Amino acid sequence: MTPDAPRASDQHGPAKWEDLVTRYAWADADEPDAFTFSVIAGKTEDEVIQAFGGDPRASRLMTFAETVEEQAGHLYEDYELLRVVSAERHVIAIEWGYYGSIPEIARRASVDGGEFFSVYRSLNARYQVVHALDGRVDGMFDPFELEDAAWMEPEPEVPAWAEGVAFHMETLCAESFALMERTMGVAIDPGWMDTALRTVLLASPSELFGQSEAAWLS
Repeated sequence: MTPDAPRASDQHGPAKWEDLVTRYAWADADEPDAFTFSVIAGKTEDEVIQAFGGDPRASRLMTFAETVEEQAGHLYEDYELLRVVSAERHVIAIEWGYYGSIPEIARRASVDGGEFFSVYRSLNARYQVVHALDGRVDGMFDPFELEDAAWMEPEPEVPAWAEGVAFHMETLCAESFALMERTMGVAIDPGWMDTALRTVLLASPSELFGQSEAAWLS
């Protein structure tokens, strides 16, 4: 891994890596303090909702703040809401939650020729990115653990799609979003946070996965 990240123009458009990271500075701010953004290619909104464990027929329009308020009223329950929006032949799934960070969700959402990438940040400042292609997770890691990767011996292995990216504590989320845009070819619009998007309630993990621990393993 080299300290200097490659330019996004190598694969997806004219933007330089530094410009991509600057674009996502909002993701490292105090608000929102937790989120999962997932980008899925090759699927419809209904297919994505089903892969996450929701019912496409039971959707309503909600902003991110409204989902946070409603979920906060069910803190001791399995109560997770998913918002979806379509952009540039991709579906973007937005949560004040964690389903998009679960490897089995990545597999289900990318099966049969799809592609999946998610960025996760928890209330406890835990971070994760995961990528799946055609039903198989081909990389999952915590960017915080790679912050000093260039000076580690041996240098930790990273997936091919993350090579050349140097993560920094103050910009971990921005760099994660920049990596997602570089990989998937679609930008995340922060305006979606305040826009009322199609929203569904998700089934509990026990309903989706039973007692299997395999769902949580990459």
